[in-house]
Amino acid sequence: MVSVCITAYNHEKYIAQAIESVLAQKVDFDYEILIGEDDSPDRTRAIVSEYHARFPDKIRLFLNSRENVVYINGRVTGLWNFYNNFHNAKGKYIALLDGDDYWTDPNKLQKQIVAMEANSDCTICFHDAQMLMDNGAVKPYLSTLGVKRKSIYTIEDILFRNFLPTGAVVFRNRFIREIPEAAYQILAGDWFLHITNAQYGDILYIDDVMSCYRVHQQGLWTSLGQAGMIKEKIHIYKIMDRFLSYKYSDLIRKRLADCESELIRLKDSNHA
Repeated sequence: MVSVCITAYNHEKYIAQAIESVLAQKVDFDYEILIGEDDSPDRTRAIVSEYHARFPDKIRLFLNSRENVVYINGRVTGLWNFYNNFHNAKGKYIALLDGDDYWTDPNKLQKQIVAMEANSDCTICFHDAQMLMDNGAVKPYLSTLGVKRKSIYTIEDILFRNFLPTGAVVFRNRFIREIPEAAYQILAGDWFLHITNAQYGDILYIDDVMSCYRVHQQGLWTSLGQAGMIKEKIHIYKIMDRFLSYKYSDLIRKRLADCESELIRLKDSNHA
């Protein structure tokens, strides 16, 4: 019924907790765990291999080579690993989890699949999460981002900004079988994925906190810095505009203007 796709790289300190949080799920359906390990220099590969040996009927392990790594503007990404899991997923639904995050509710999958089965017009389901900062502080994810809660979101909402915590997302395994070329040009693979799926249905929100998202400087997006993140958003919007055949150009043009204004304000504040 469900393929839980975990991507892992340099997650030695976290990956066991991520896997255990999936194994702890209480469900009345079958699920598989796909772990894509991107040839980490730390002990991540050894740890996931140990789990695979312990749970061979539950865990499918993909030990990737660095030769498959996708680069964007000279920066190493985990995109090949991310999408390779989807290529191999057998479930009707796919649940996402990064190897440095974890689920906090053993009923998470059950709640989301029941909700998706009851809402056939929705292609994505997500919930709120807690943000665990480097200093140990915990913040509410959606409130911290300033996202207004509602039961249904649309492609216009997710185009405006990516507000879905990766580990909170379940989506129907129908629309991502063939990965378009544009997907490998965007650093934020999860954002592209959500936009792609949201073309075909709504985004269902469950008002519950059921996962933990770690915020640390080793994260690819965080490591860009404020200016780098804004520039990457501009790059993403331009690619998404072409990918969506300019159907949402009015919204995208407004977001591009907002990003350009943010860059100017940031540059002015740095010179002050």
